[in-house]
Amino acid sequence: MIVCIDPSSLKQCKWHDYVVRFAFGGAITAIAGIIAARFGPIVGGLFLAFPAIFPASATLAEKQERERKEKLGLHGEQRARRAVGAQAAGAVIGSIGLMTFACTVWLLLPRLSAWLVLALATVLWFGVSAVLWYWRKRM
Repeated sequence: MIVCIDPSSLKQCKWHDYVVRFAFGGAITAIAGIIAARFGPIVGGLFLAFPAIFPASATLAEKQERERKEKLGLHGEQRARRAVGAQAAGAVIGSIGLMTFACTVWLLLPRLSAWLVLALATVLWFGVSAVLWYWRKRM
C-alpha cells in the first residue's frame, strides 16, 4: 500500500461521516478530561495520547474500502482489513512518536529552556516515527 495525499477523497465522505468522527473524538476527549479530573493530569494525559478519532476513522475506512470494491463486483473484505490494518499501524507509530515527545518534554523541561526542549522533542518525535515506519515497511 502506497501512502499518498489525495484531496479528492474528501468528496467521498458524507456529512454524517464527519459527524461520527467529531462525536468519537469529542467523547474520547471528554472521557480523558473526566479521568484527568478524577486521577490527575498525568493519568488523564495518557488517555489523550490515544488517537481520538481512530475508532471512527477505522470503521469508516473499512466501510468505504469495502463499498469501493463491491462497486467493481469484487469482495472487498480483505482489502478493507488491510487498509484498516495500515491505519492501525500508523496510529501505533504516531502514538509511540508522541510518547517520545512527551517523555522528552517531561524529563528535560525543568533543566533546559522551553524552545530548546520543544525543538529537540519535535526532532525526536519525527525521527522515532520515521524509523518505526521504515522498519515496519522493511518487515
